[in-house]
Amino acid sequence: MSTGTVLKNVRIIDPSRNLDEIGTIIIGADGTILAAGRDAQNQGAPDGATVRDAKGLVAAPGLVDARVFVGEPGAEHRETIESASRAAAAGGVTSMIVMPDTDPVIDDIALVEFVRKTARDKALVNIYPAAALTKGLRGDEMTEFGMLKEAGAVAFTNGRKALSDTAVLRRAMTYARELDAVISLETRDQYIGHGDMNEGLFASWLGLSGIPKEAEIIPLERDLRIAALTRANYHAAKISVRESAEAIAHAKARGVKATCGISINHLTLNENDIGEYRTFFKLSPPLRSEDDRMAMVDALKDGTIDIIVSSHDPQDVDTKRLPFSDAASGAVGLETMLAAALRLYHSDQVPLMRLIDALSTRPAHIFGLDAGTLKPGAKADITLVDLDEPWLVSEKNLVSRSKNTPFEDARFTGRATATYVAGKLVYSI
Repeated sequence: MSTGTVLKNVRIIDPSRNLDEIGTIIIGADGTILAAGRDAQNQGAPDGATVRDAKGLVAAPGLVDARVFVGEPGAEHRETIESASRAAAAGGVTSMIVMPDTDPVIDDIALVEFVRKTARDKALVNIYPAAALTKGLRGDEMTEFGMLKEAGAVAFTNGRKALSDTAVLRRAMTYARELDAVISLETRDQYIGHGDMNEGLFASWLGLSGIPKEAEIIPLERDLRIAALTRANYHAAKISVRESAEAIAHAKARGVKATCGISINHLTLNENDIGEYRTFFKLSPPLRSEDDRMAMVDALKDGTIDIIVSSHDPQDVDTKRLPFSDAASGAVGLETMLAAALRLYHSDQVPLMRLIDALSTRPAHIFGLDAGTLKPGAKADITLVDLDEPWLVSEKNLVSRSKNTPFEDARFTGRATATYVAGKLVYSI
């Protein structure tokens, strides 16, 4: 049984308190934070506590990944809840929201309870289910929002699938408002959004069908208008183009309860990375132009984009080692999200405080999770980060069951070196 932990000489970065200072974190035997800051060392440690000198490391609130796909139930060969939790711990992620795109779909109470029980029994990190917005993710009939929320669903989404029926969307947002629930949607028009990669000159050179910006902008603007009409809490799951950021900014300025996320891939990669038909770079939305990528970085920095997600989407060899047009979209990302995000810090594009806010504090706030802070009394979900640790991504050092990473053979500077969940050390290098 734990008798507590003391992390001393650590740089504490806590966006929830706008705190960035060298100090001490004291974790009680019950897994909560007793003190965190410059003066914490004066408060005394629990008897028998484990003391760790964390000089040179950053202590941040455990990362919160709000968009994770797992294979359980139905495709456990790609990823299980347990294997995803191990990958999360290795990436400094202490809480994650899993999408309902499983077989069967997470659209009833029994399946929400299945996810929660499996997580309690097997997972190293906190796992929260997002429930399907429509039955079977078919887009035509709403699920039972009230009962699903009571069972533990933290958001309602149609997962990877577009929602084209605006009447269903309006009803869903109206119900969600009454429950103070979040509606999170992927902004993709299923008709003009059908294609292989970003529309443009590079797609023409490769002979691949293009996906125009409008495939994202049109449904986003529609969703924002319905969110304004219903006064619902609306979250655009992943944006990728300048015009989307502008639409979000304008909606926020008008008082719409709108937030948005972006995958780490779209902050650090662009369409040119596809190279010679590299299917590990086939994503949804597609990787965009460098101009759009830079616009996304600026929107993250100024807070227009609220959060960063891994959009962890494990695919097996059979679905990726195919001609580009036939290959599945998606990439794993739980283990590389933090390291890739640190590229933006090391290049002086985004301050470290803002990165940690987008990776932890802000997603916890949006989805109402008990996470994202190092305040005394909070659960001790903590990520220790070595900002200068060099490492190489390779298939053999990925914990995830699937290895479809766009960062294969990438060299990173910075990584999680230890992960604590409720005061328990669940990962360390």
